[in-house]
Formats: sequence, C-alpha cells, structure tokens
Amino acid sequence: MIKIQIKTTQAKEIVDITDKLNDELGKLGLTSDSVNIFVTHTTCALTTADLDPGTDLDMLDAFQALIPKLNYRHPHDSAHVPDHILSALIGTSLTLPIEDGQLVLGQWQRVVLIEFSGPRERQIIISTINNTKPK
Repeated sequence: MIKIQIKTTQAKEIVDITDKLNDELGKLGLTSDSVNIFVTHTTCALTTADLDPGTDLDMLDAFQALIPKLNYRHPHDSAHVPDHILSALIGTSLTLPIEDGQLVLGQWQRVVLIEFSGPRERQIIISTINNTKPK
C-alpha cells in the first residue's frame, strides 16, 4: 500500500493526479496488475476525465447544478452537505488496470481528484490487487 498527499489550492477544483500515480506505480516494478485508488475524505472524489481547457470548470459547474438547495440537517456544517453528496455520487475510489508499471487509460483519460471543500491536504491510498512483478 502506498499513501500519497495531494494539496488542493482552491475551494472547488479538479486536480490531475495521473502523473503522480504513475510515478508511484513505476517504483513498484509491476508488469501487469490492477490497482485500487482511494481518497480518505468525504468532501472530494476520484474519477477519470478529459481535461481539455475549460472542461474542469464545466464539470464543476455541472456538479453544482446537480445538487438541490434544501434545508440540510448536517449538525457540523449544513453548508457542507452538498460536498458530501457529490463525493458519494461520484465516488471515492477507482479500480484501474496497470501495464508495464503504468495506468492503462484511454487516449484522453486522466485520473482526477475533485475537490469540493478546499483548499486542503488530501490523502490517497494506492493498493495493488495481484502484485505481478517481472520475473
């Protein structure tokens, strides 16, 4: 298991973490495997995305439009509830294949952390499933 820290800099943002993940995976010497990537927080999410210019802002706008304006009852901070809901809807983990020590992604896919309640330091745990190393 590998733990990495990602520092976000804005209240709401999308951070491309693909290269950081590939750097960490490359150190393991795996040939082919699957990896689970998990963020240990309830106000951010993980997914894959196309990051053409402006797409990150389009995504954030669309996510915010999904959440209704209700009288939330969360005792800690009711303004925080939409962040928790978006995290639960999008998800806090991904399972992806690895080939030659790198994530297998589509041509335009990137792995992204979506921050809904920043800026914060976020912990991501990377765990391999099969641990297939070169012979």
